[in-house]
Formats: sequence, C-alpha cells, structure tokens
Amino acid sequence: MVIFLFPFFRDALLGSLLVSVLCAVIGTFMVTRRAVIAGGGMAHASLGGVGLGAWLGFSPLWGAALFAVASGFGIKWLERHSRVREDSAIAMLWTFGMALGILFAWLTPGFMTDLPTYLFGNILGISSGGLLALTVLTIVVLIAYLLHGRIWITVSCDPDFARTQGLPVTFIENLLTVLTALTVVVSLQVVGIIMVISLLSVPQATAALFASTFRGIVRLSALFSMVACISGLLLSYFADLPGGASIILCGIALYLLCRAIKSLFGSYIMYGRII
Repeated sequence: MVIFLFPFFRDALLGSLLVSVLCAVIGTFMVTRRAVIAGGGMAHASLGGVGLGAWLGFSPLWGAALFAVASGFGIKWLERHSRVREDSAIAMLWTFGMALGILFAWLTPGFMTDLPTYLFGNILGISSGGLLALTVLTIVVLIAYLLHGRIWITVSCDPDFARTQGLPVTFIENLLTVLTALTVVVSLQVVGIIMVISLLSVPQATAALFASTFRGIVRLSALFSMVACISGLLLSYFADLPGGASIILCGIALYLLCRAIKSLFGSYIMYGRII
C-alpha cells in the first residue's frame, strides 16, 4: 500500500506496535494490583506537567513525567499517611494536576496551541523524540519483565506472602509505580491524556476472556492491542478521524466481538488450545 511509503505513517505504525507491547505488560500489572483508576489519575495529573513545560519552555513530556511520577507517589502517601481514601486521593491529585495544566496553558503565550495533541493524542504526528522514548522504555520494561517477572507477579498478586519470602515488596511496588507513570507519559502521543487509561485496561479485559494465566493475559493483551492500534491507525488515516479515539473505539469493538464469541463457544476456546 502506498501509505506505507510515507515516513510519518511508518513511524506511527512502529509507535503503535511498541505501545501495544508496553501497555500489555504494565497494564496487566495495573489490573492485577487494582491500580487502573490510579493510572488514570496519573495520566490526568500529568497535564499539569505538560502545561508547566510549555510555560517555562522545556519539553512538555518531561514535565508530564515529573507530574505523573509525583502523583503516583502522592496517591500512595495520602492513602497510607492520612485518613484520605484512595479514590479521594486520586480525585484530588487528578483535578489538581488538570487545573494546574489549564492554568499554565492559559499563561503560555498563544495559549499552547498544541494542547489538544496531549489531550486527545496524535499518533500520525508522533515525534522522533517521542518514538525514541517509547522504544527505550519498551525495551527496558521487556528486559526487566523477562528477568524478574515472577517476582513482580508474586508481589502484585500477594504482597503479604511476598514479604514472608523476603522479597523487596516496597521497592518493587515503587518501581512499578514509576514504570506505570512513564508508560502513561510515553503513551500520551498515541491516545492522549483523556483516553490512555483505556489502552491500559481494555486489551487486558479482552485477553482475560481467553487466558487464565498472567503471562497468557500479557501475550494476548499485546496481540489485541496491536490489532486495535493498527485498525485505529488505518481508520484514522482513510476516514480522516482522530487517531486516539479511533484506536480506543477499535479496542472496545474488539472486546465486544470477543465477548460475543466467548458467549457462543463458552469454554471451548482457550488460549493455546481449542478443546
């Protein structure tokens, strides 16, 4: 196809594949730790860093990373050291970050004309710097997962048992918080702040229909996410629709299709075997 001759489309395709693998790994840990809403809080709070970066003249993605990591630890601190419930802490930091982002964007000369890109994503316009950051983080997460995946899974599923085994639970939980925040930030260019939480949860929900093991869900999540991202990318290009919204709608449509298939065939279809 002619579109594959365009460098911007090849970059968008590579970005889609990378973000699919990255979100498959981190998203599955988020679902296991019941931290999906916390991930959404980090994403929305990162708008404060985007606005701060634009106002002060440095990369908005660096600002977003700073705010996302800070909000992730802020949620944990408020939950553990105050009488604030987790959902209230998430809502507090979620709205605080967005309010700061809007304020900084307002103070930026020209009112930060590229703000919609961070809110809604623009996969077809992914920058070389963003693609490099996405590549590096994906490689780091994959290597860490392959080397220490069993330990991470144990800590995520049963932290109390992990402590009895002498595992560094606090360190691993903090590491996963940082990796989640960074994953949210590098995914902003694909689907945007508003919808990034879907990329970290919908493929996992789809995969869970057919897989019962953690690693099986990770693998199928990557596959379903790739299908959704590539389908959304093509739909965005040919129908002239927003890329982020197209990807998410394709992902949800895929979930509904798989749900229907599961309801028709029940337990006859399982990952890795057909009974």
